[in-house]
Amino acid sequence: MSDKPVAKIEFVLEMIKNIETVCQRHKGIHEALEDEVEGRAAILIFLMQIGETLKKLHSDDIAMYGLETEIKGAYDVRNFIAHDYEGLISRLSKRYCTITYLSSKIK
Repeated sequence: MSDKPVAKIEFVLEMIKNIETVCQRHKGIHEALEDEVEGRAAILIFLMQIGETLKKLHSDDIAMYGLETEIKGAYDVRNFIAHDYEGLISRLSKRYCTITYLSSKIK
C-alpha cells in the first residue's frame, strides 16, 4: 500500500469529523440539515467528498480495510446528492449512522 491510500483514508476521516462537528454545532443531524445556508450545504459537500475519495481507492486497499459495502454506499450517496435532490433530507438523516460506523471501521 502506498502513502496515497493512507492520505485518502485520512481525508475521509477528516470529512466525517467535519460532519460530526456541523451536527454538534447545530445540536443534531436534523437541525443541521434544516439549516439550508450552512449546515445542510456543508454536510452535502462533505458527503460528496467522501464518496468521491473512497471511489478512487484501489481494490486491494478497499479489501485491506474491508470497505467494499461502505464504498458502494458512500458513492451511491454522492450520486444521490448530485443527481436526485428530492427527498434528500429524510434519507440523509438515516445515512448519518452509516457515516459514523464507517469512521469507526477505518480508524
